[in-house]
Amino acid sequence: MRLHVIAVGRQKAGPEADLVEDYLARFDKTGRALGLGPVALREVEDRKGGGMAAEAELLRKAIPDGARLAILDERGRIETSPDFANRLARWRDDGVRDLALIIGGADGIDPALRADADFALSFGKMVWPHMLVRVMLSEQLYRAASILAGSPYHRV
Repeated sequence: MRLHVIAVGRQKAGPEADLVEDYLARFDKTGRALGLGPVALREVEDRKGGGMAAEAELLRKAIPDGARLAILDERGRIETSPDFANRLARWRDDGVRDLALIIGGADGIDPALRADADFALSFGKMVWPHMLVRVMLSEQLYRAASILAGSPYHRV
């Protein structure tokens, strides 16, 4: 199952970008044997200032045809890392070829796009900066692959 992290905004060079790159590389290495990956990071940017609706249109264009759509949203489901790993494995085992993981901009995800999502995931009741969410998602993807591989990376 190919994964596509599609995010609003351009991440500048720095520690956050380094962490995303590192975790996604680890995920690709671990996930390959599990039928997960590769993972691609795609960034979209609304240069005209059209707000959430314009961002949603750009996000929609970046989503592969037929992809399962999962959004990162504060109203989404809060899951444990093993639950998230099992969800990825179920999607893979159900024949999902592409999974699009959507990270909105500073104002969140347009309600129409949110309504089209197959799944909404939350990293807790707090709101996180969307650039930091990339790091958190990348780490959780690697953690999920590690859990499924039986690696000691995830300890309870």
